[in-house]
Amino acid sequence: GEDVKPFTPGKAKEIVMSLQQPAIFCDMVGDWPALHWNVKYLSAVLDGKTIQFRLGLKAVDLVPQFETRCSYVEATLEEFLAWSCGEPSCLSGPFRCYEYSKYWAYADYKYIARIFEDKPEIFQDVRWSDFGFPGRSGKESTLWIGSEGANTPCHLDSYGCNLVLQVQGRKRWHLFPPGDTSFLYPTRIPYEESSIFSKVNVTNPDLKRFPEFRNTTAHVVTLSPGQVLLVPRHWWHYVESLDPITISINSWIELDADHEARVEEAITRMLVCAIKSAENPGDGDLWLNPTEVEATSHEINLQYLNEAVSAYFRCQKTSVPEQAHPSSKAAEQRTSTLCKRRKREADREPEGCRLPTHEWGFSAFQAEKSQEIPFGPHLIQVLPQSRETSLMGAAAVKSNGGDLLCENEGGHFGKSHCTGKRLVTSNDYETPAHQMDADSSPDASQTALSTNDLLDCLVNPRVITLVAQLLLERTRV
Repeated sequence: GEDVKPFTPGKAKEIVMSLQQPAIFCDMVGDWPALHWNVKYLSAVLDGKTIQFRLGLKAVDLVPQFETRCSYVEATLEEFLAWSCGEPSCLSGPFRCYEYSKYWAYADYKYIARIFEDKPEIFQDVRWSDFGFPGRSGKESTLWIGSEGANTPCHLDSYGCNLVLQVQGRKRWHLFPPGDTSFLYPTRIPYEESSIFSKVNVTNPDLKRFPEFRNTTAHVVTLSPGQVLLVPRHWWHYVESLDPITISINSWIELDADHEARVEEAITRMLVCAIKSAENPGDGDLWLNPTEVEATSHEINLQYLNEAVSAYFRCQKTSVPEQAHPSSKAAEQRTSTLCKRRKREADREPEGCRLPTHEWGFSAFQAEKSQEIPFGPHLIQVLPQSRETSLMGAAAVKSNGGDLLCENEGGHFGKSHCTGKRLVTSNDYETPAHQMDADSSPDASQTALSTNDLLDCLVNPRVITLVAQLLLERTRV
């Protein structure tokens, strides 16, 4: 008979839009053709097309392995498969330069709409309509292909909530609630719109530099093929590929709260670009994440800020009933507006990556919050670890070869950009905030504070939220 799912699309959407803790949906995607997207299948579909892989070291130290510290190669999935399966006789292409025992590789943030642009029929293999989002398919989704240990630093996404389908292999997720933000030492260096990184390597924390990390509450879960993880808004996450090959598909779900978040991100971009661009470029700090082509000009950043403020006020005028019952055509238009992260490949943006004028969002489901969430075998809670267990697990990484690493899922909405070279300045995010002598006064022989120390305070999420509120009040008047 027909596959019967544990939740109707309406109920699944209600859970996604109201649940404020991570959870795993089971038995919801058994009939999705995308479950057959293993590497061999995707390699045949791409038929020799190359994609970019990010390579990092498997060795674990106290410093997060930011994307600015990684290497990048263009290779086919066939070459990746031979390398990740340890077939030296079959190795060809750029992977020959990287010893598998020392490196991991990650084809991350690959927009399905872009890499399969000549095969649009494949978009329908992904069916987010089962979760209550009609019209959302692979076209509004992102593909992740990694080897064992593939990871990026712990971060939170400024926009939306996240649905992640595991297709091949397993990934271990470390999640931290929004209330842990100050304990994770947030930073905007390296800068990427909508990704707030943590200074802490959460699997091997430097507790001398970051003692407040002891106060975090980690929620850890291993995601297996066929399961879908819900990452609620502003939850920090750090993910590692556990098996030789892992494949995931995700889609970021837009929320009404994103309108104010875009104002905050516009303010942040303006400040970071202005201050970092004023530094001496000879200092060599790759402060701009590879996902950002360049430090945009003050004029462009100001234009984006004005666009974000205008979108915020347009959203305020939209009635709740209109959001709660969008027409199918309007819903289809809105699902195409969200792009979590711009990968500027070939200086092009994925279709639909533009500043939206309206999205359906969280407010339409406020009344459902009080209802009991149907946890059980089909909706599994991701429970918190004890602090002792969390820290013990992190310490164990050194001895077991690295069982807890991560991936970066950053993202953002579209805005005006110019192409150009990436600017660089001093690499000082590892420098202590200040050096003190025996008299507890700044050491005159060293610079007491760096630009990044100032930025960590100036664009701290709490500060930016306050500035955005003041700016919106001024605009409203």
